[in-house]
Amino acid sequence: MTSSELWTREAADRYDAEETGSSSAAVLGPALAFLAELAGDGRALEFAVGTGRVAVPLRERGVPVAGIELSEHMAAVLRRKVDEDTLPVTVGDMATTVVPGEFTLVYLVYNTITNLLTQDEQVECFRNAARHLAPGGRFVVELGVPPLRFLPPGQLAVPFDVSERHAAFDTFDLVEQTLVSHHFTRDDDGRYRRDLSRHRYAWPAELDLMARIAGLELERRVAEWDGTPFTQDSTKHISVWRKPT
Repeated sequence: MTSSELWTREAADRYDAEETGSSSAAVLGPALAFLAELAGDGRALEFAVGTGRVAVPLRERGVPVAGIELSEHMAAVLRRKVDEDTLPVTVGDMATTVVPGEFTLVYLVYNTITNLLTQDEQVECFRNAARHLAPGGRFVVELGVPPLRFLPPGQLAVPFDVSERHAAFDTFDLVEQTLVSHHFTRDDDGRYRRDLSRHRYAWPAELDLMARIAGLELERRVAEWDGTPFTQDSTKHISVWRKPT
């Protein structure tokens, strides 16, 4: 078991309804095209597959996909969409769980590597990706750039969403290199629900070192799934590391 927090049944059941924006064709289409191109004629493995937001439509594009998921409740929601033979899922953590076979693509999206709360576990996640990759295969991580430039002296919180139904901000521990995401969501009955989640943020250069430890080489880094160049002003990155042949 890693330090990742587990999704509860209640959170898993409402996850898809709360993530409709990130599941739209406009948002998901470029990501699916990016991943399908890297997978080629091979198999793909998604770490922290969740409810299948990415894996299910990627499978529908003809890419054989398998998944690893820590939360049995999230996996149960995915299973309502597709059967085990079509998209096999192993319940376990993404740092140590091993599934059969080799893959041309292992991917980890939507900041999920930050669910591993220690550097050692994040390094093990890279090693686990390399373990599953065929020679020449790629490991893809989508991750936000820590918004520390928004922190003036003495401030430890950065808001990242303020809307009619949702207000959210991150609080940072700069010594431990961790953050807590605070979410206040208005439900249909008008009451607000508060949710917290802990994360360990990491810089692109730190991930490159983790990749080198795992025997992977940086191949490409972009700011968006459509290939927008990564710059010092980018708020996130999609990084691709390759396992040497």
